[in-house]
Amino acid sequence: MTLGEPLLRVTDATRFYGGVAAVAGVSFAVQPGEILGLIGPNGAGKTTLVNLISGLASPSRGQIAFQGRSLAGLPAHAIGRAGIARTFQVVRPFQGLTVRENVAVGAMYGRGGAARTAAQAFAHADGVLALVDLAARAADPAESLPIAGRKRLELAKALAMDPTLLLLDEALAGLRGSEIDEAMALIRRIHATGVTILIIEHVMKVIQGLCSRVVVLDYGRKIADGAPAVVMADPAVIQAYLGQRYARAHGLLPTPDAAHD
Repeated sequence: MTLGEPLLRVTDATRFYGGVAAVAGVSFAVQPGEILGLIGPNGAGKTTLVNLISGLASPSRGQIAFQGRSLAGLPAHAIGRAGIARTFQVVRPFQGLTVRENVAVGAMYGRGGAARTAAQAFAHADGVLALVDLAARAADPAESLPIAGRKRLELAKALAMDPTLLLLDEALAGLRGSEIDEAMALIRRIHATGVTILIIEHVMKVIQGLCSRVVVLDYGRKIADGAPAVVMADPAVIQAYLGQRYARAHGLLPTPDAAHD
């Protein structure tokens, strides 16, 4: 990667399923050190796009480059070892393993994992568990964790891969109130360690509180790309995703009474 080059560049990414384009001609870049938000209605193509980046699916057309190198043809495990890790919407810890063992699996799978011994993987897992505030549950069965704990475990498994770029697919879904605030603080701590983050999230408080830039998808196409405040005031985004009620409640549109003044 040359000086000034984006960490990730997506160019004309398109993915067809049958005759339907789940992602259609999407282009954007992620800069080193950025927290980029990816938002849009359900079915907009957000998870499909993350699948293309992480190697779980291949583009029907277009290019994806990471650190200046094309990811074309690379399987998911090779992309993981190159420095890209991800979480999944539906958390599925490895059943029958402890929390610590779950994270150690990630430590042996990702960047640098091939050179780690089992003892080194467990030591690395311990450090990650401390970061995500799960050290006290290390010896517990993974399936015993509540939803907030399982979300942190999903994040810990990805972090144990030592990613340069972390893809978070609705990592805060199902959390409420103080749990969301705690998760946001955790993401900031992770970002402070030097990890670049792309986050899919429907909670606008999270997007506005964490992201320096937002990309919006609708029906598989990019309809906006910019600073959160600018994107959220975009009429196309309001119509496709936020809705007029949300926009008026947050001062993005005048109220009906004000419109007649």
